[in-house]
Amino acid sequence: MKTLSFTLVPVAALMVAAVVAAPAFAADLTVAFPTAAPQGKIMVAVFDSAETYGGHGQPAKVALLDAAGGETRVTFDGLPDGDYAVRAFHDLNGDGKMNTNPFGMPTEPYAFSNNAVGNMGPAGWDRAKFSAAGAVVQTIDLK
Repeated sequence: MKTLSFTLVPVAALMVAAVVAAPAFAADLTVAFPTAAPQGKIMVAVFDSAETYGGHGQPAKVALLDAAGGETRVTFDGLPDGDYAVRAFHDLNGDGKMNTNPFGMPTEPYAFSNNAVGNMGPAGWDRAKFSAAGAVVQTIDLK
């Protein structure tokens, strides 16, 4: 009997340690663009830190939506709980890049999570970030 109790204690401790050490993958992020024109592609990038959002690294997730085919919504499943921000632009002419005028101002629609607005540039991380835990929906208007 004592042997059994000594055997169960280490096994139970290992099971608890495994659960505690496992990251929480509970967030499902849905990004919707209800104002998108039915043409071209919408490029979506999800960032998980201020550094990557600022251009120092790769996005956590990316998606390419076919707006011409009616695709204006995407869901990213199984994100670790945490802070995120979304950047998107609508490539109306299909050239794969955001077009700008001679002054560097975008000529194609773009958007950020929280419908954040930048000041003389893209919206900053602090304006665009949101917490994701469980199911989160970001409805973003392309401008």
